[in-house]
Amino acid sequence: PTLPAFGLADSICGIAASSAVLMALRHRDRTGEGQVVDLSLLEPIMTAVGPGPTVYDQLGVVEQRNGNRSVNNAPRNTYRTSDGAWVAVSTSAQAIAERVLRLVGHPEVIDEPWFRTGAGRAGHADELDGYVGGWIAQRTRDEVSRAFAEAGAAVAPVYSARDIAEDPHVRATEMLTTVDDADLGPVRMHNVMWRMSATPGRIRFTGRALGADTESLLIDELGCDPAEIADLRARHIVA
Repeated sequence: PTLPAFGLADSICGIAASSAVLMALRHRDRTGEGQVVDLSLLEPIMTAVGPGPTVYDQLGVVEQRNGNRSVNNAPRNTYRTSDGAWVAVSTSAQAIAERVLRLVGHPEVIDEPWFRTGAGRAGHADELDGYVGGWIAQRTRDEVSRAFAEAGAAVAPVYSARDIAEDPHVRATEMLTTVDDADLGPVRMHNVMWRMSATPGRIRFTGRALGADTESLLIDELGCDPAEIADLRARHIVA
């Protein structure tokens, strides 16, 4: 099958595989028996579709594209600011929805019967997007962020790669790290996903050259001798 978001599929599959291996090792420690882990790229990325298959099974509903909106509540969307940036707003909680509409100058809609539930607000998403989007469009990203914070409502800037790389929190927590590469020099990339006090972990290399570890693996792990390795290379079985 054609896989959506192939890079994302790789990442999620790697995380799922590491968890599966840990479970298998735990089983081995308890029983002394090993086992085969069968995992494809498709199964982990399927989790990204959320409850779609269940909704179809139970209700026969095939969900359609909604952009950044939600079918369960509103206002929930991305909105463009006056300085050309984008911010994301989500008002899942009733109290937050009320704060946002007061902030953007439309407290009158709070008293509407349909505003009392997420589904009711979702049915009036165009109207609410007009209020919220119109207010945000008249202000810069920083002005919007400050106003939402003062109102006790959540808003988040939509980051570009540059925004991520320059964010003070990302820098302080070292979410990104720099690794030397033999061909490219210093390369900035994602760091390990978590920190551990005794074994914090680090990225040792950006990726080994093809065949860089062939001999050590064949000799140390499989017990091959130099003649066998030479034969395998001559037949283009290994690099």
